[in-house]
Amino acid sequence: MLKKYRYFLIGLVQGFLYLLVRCYSWTFRLQIENEKPWMDYLEGGGRVLLCGWHQQFFAAIYHFKTYSSYHPSLMISQSNDGNIIAGIAEKSGWLAVRGSSSRRGGRALREMVGRLGNAGLAAHIVDGPKGPAGIIKSGVLSLARSADAVIVPFYISSDRALYFHSWDRFMLPKPFASVKLRFGDMLDFSEGESDEAFEKHRLRLQQIMLPSLIC
Repeated sequence: MLKKYRYFLIGLVQGFLYLLVRCYSWTFRLQIENEKPWMDYLEGGGRVLLCGWHQQFFAAIYHFKTYSSYHPSLMISQSNDGNIIAGIAEKSGWLAVRGSSSRRGGRALREMVGRLGNAGLAAHIVDGPKGPAGIIKSGVLSLARSADAVIVPFYISSDRALYFHSWDRFMLPKPFASVKLRFGDMLDFSEGESDEAFEKHRLRLQQIMLPSLIC
């Protein structure tokens, strides 16, 4: 009985937070850039892995609900914070695969590969769940390679935002801010199987994405 009551309360909290996020994000004056190329690729049968910084994912939640028809997936840590994020993600139409580099990572990665292979669309936070900020972990490349997917970075910028005193300087656009969600070019890092090639691709992706990180 207590367990059922606990799950009921968690569900209520997740539902409230989801509505709060939706209402708050609705105030943004959102501009989307460079979405069509990768959407056309996805519609043509290709597989796409969207990648962003932990600092910037909040402002993408509202728009990412528009991709729910693809049944996309997202890896989320098994922490308490992860429980909240997972609830919001699933109410937005995204399947939360629970795991991280430090806990249940291998199993979660295999599940992500399978779901990305079937659905064609997934997302990954490249420096989550605990950083360090600006350092891309190797899981994103392993996932993209194993699922034969292209990587599409996404970036968030805002004319007015709050920055938290957290490891990533988490960004929260202020109400009614002008927010830009920009997608980068499609990137294929499948070439080369050696450890040296893998590290070269990781550093290349980091070099591409790092200028968007607000320090």
